[in-house]
Formats: sequence, C-alpha cells, structure tokens
Amino acid sequence: MTETTIQPDSLVTLHYRVAMPAVGGDEAAEEELVSTFGSTPATLQMGNGELAPTLEKCVIGTAVGERRTFLLEPDQAFGKHNPQLLQRMPRTEIPASIGPNAPELHATIEFSAPSGQKFTGIVREMDAEAVLVDFNHPLAGRNVRFEVHIIGVM
Repeated sequence: MTETTIQPDSLVTLHYRVAMPAVGGDEAAEEELVSTFGSTPATLQMGNGELAPTLEKCVIGTAVGERRTFLLEPDQAFGKHNPQLLQRMPRTEIPASIGPNAPELHATIEFSAPSGQKFTGIVREMDAEAVLVDFNHPLAGRNVRFEVHIIGVM
C-alpha cells in the first residue's frame, strides 16, 4: 500500500503551528503566532498562497498521519531583516486613510505606489515630525518553528 503524500498541488487537511523564540526572554520560551491544534484543522490548497511558500516547501512529501516539526533559520523561513527596507518619512506622507490620530507604534500601514501596487509596513519608531516604517516581512530575521500533523491529502 502506497502512502499518500503531499504534492505541490495537493489539497491538504492538517493541524499546524507557527511559533518563534520570544524576544529578550528565556531561550526555551516561544511566542505562538498561529495554531490550529486544539481546534478545527485547516484545509489548504498547496501552490495557492494559502500557506507561505517557505512553509509549503517543508511539507511537500509528508505523508498522511505524520507529525513533523521544522526548525527554520531566517534564510529558510522569511529571510534576513534588510535595513534598506526601513524608511523614515515625514508624518505628512502617512496615508490619511488610517485616521486622524494615527499612526500608532507597531501599527501596520498600507501604502500605494503610483503603479497601484500595495506595500505594507510596520511603524517601528515615531516622533512629532517623522515615522520609521519597516517594510520587511514581520518575521524577517527570526527563527521559526513550524509544526504539522497531516490529516488528509487529496
């Protein structure tokens, strides 16, 4: 009997958890970002962007019933933090659509390029005149633990 394994175009039902080491704390402590364990499993279409491509690569070839844990370095997960993607800008360049009292520290702001393309950044610092916006992926530069339990593959 051949085991059913995940292929790049499979429809997969699984439990998954994404966590990273807590910042500035105990090395064994983790910050859980998302988890379906203890609730309804997720059903995801591989190759559709429903799961980050870096995480999809981990589960390709995994069989139904398997439980696996992947420990990913920044290069294997969401990339290194790129200081060139930090941009200090005057408050006047912050989109008015985020509200009159905004921005707030650690808030996510969406910007539109002249081409219509959207860019999302996180407010890292601010003062009366300027805001430092980080356009890196929120998990860039971080180690990630990705755990899965494969329930079904179609």
